[in-house]
Amino acid sequence: MSDSWTPPEGSWASSAARRRNMQAIRSRDTKPERLIRSMLHAQGLRYRVAARPLKDLRRTADIVFGPAKVAVFIDGCYWHGCPEHYVSPKTNPGYWSAKVAGNMARDRDTDQRLQEAGWTVLRFWEHEAAADCAVRIAAEVDKRRRGTGTGTA
Repeated sequence: MSDSWTPPEGSWASSAARRRNMQAIRSRDTKPERLIRSMLHAQGLRYRVAARPLKDLRRTADIVFGPAKVAVFIDGCYWHGCPEHYVSPKTNPGYWSAKVAGNMARDRDTDQRLQEAGWTVLRFWEHEAAADCAVRIAAEVDKRRRGTGTGTA
């Protein structure tokens, strides 16, 4: 019996180590999310975490201000195709490039559905300064709570 693991045909993982690495990546409560949430909380803002803005849409936003109808997404540079930082992988590039393209298409569809339902959608890249993100989010929530929001950002 060999200690080396061979992925099944058509598998997304190129090795057991790669599989463990990819499974360990957090989909919520990432460091950028926690930092931004901490700054928002310090400003007295309250929100829901990893919540569905629309009950009939099986997608969650990272931070949701329900009454103000503001949905915040902090997108990972790799998983969401950051134009500054995304680099196509050398291993299994067909699978991963298609996966990221699908994520990007789903992001655009989510934005459109939320905006059609009267929500403001704010998207930030994980590399953006948390303080800048928190300022923009707080300003938008305040604007929407005062009734001067437009529904798009």
